[in-house]
Amino acid sequence: MTTLDHVKGLLGEVLQLGPRAETLTADTPLLGSLPEFDSMAVATVIAGLEDRFDIVIEDDDLSVEVFETVGSLCALVDDKLHEAA
Repeated sequence: MTTLDHVKGLLGEVLQLGPRAETLTADTPLLGSLPEFDSMAVATVIAGLEDRFDIVIEDDDLSVEVFETVGSLCALVDDKLHEAA
């Protein structure tokens, strides 16, 4: 599974998107576009990413840009995975 597949799965679980999770692509906008993606969901997604990928996401890593699209969220995960390697 790719990072995108894992992130889509996590977003589907956290946001309870059901079959809509399969329609997510790297270009799918997040903040402001998915009503389910609120501040509580952001915190849950961050914790889920840390658990699923065994990474640590620092406050300094977080910005509005990270949550623009599914792809930008995947890029953060990939950067963290490369830092850990």
